[in-house]
Amino acid sequence: MILYNVTVSIDEDVHEEWLKWMKEKHIPDVMATGMFKENRICKVEGEEEGGKTYAIQYVAPDREHYDRYQKEFAAGLQADHTQRYQGKFAAFRTILEILHETR
Repeated sequence: MILYNVTVSIDEDVHEEWLKWMKEKHIPDVMATGMFKENRICKVEGEEEGGKTYAIQYVAPDREHYDRYQKEFAAGLQADHTQRYQGKFAAFRTILEILHETR
């Protein structure tokens, strides 16, 4: 499985609206691609002044699903986010291969 992690630092003045938009619009749009089987929003502790930081995580069943997401869907979904929150956020993305998991 592949864990696609998007860490976003969002300005304090828009973070509540951003979080609502992420839950109600953006994440459902990402999940509707069918490339991921689960997702979560995590709040990062130890934040910097002036903003809030979140880790948005998506789990793909394999690398092929993640690669297809990047090829077919990522650019448009990221553009929607950038257009809506231009100048109000910083983001970086990490891809992790899940080697072992216990629940």
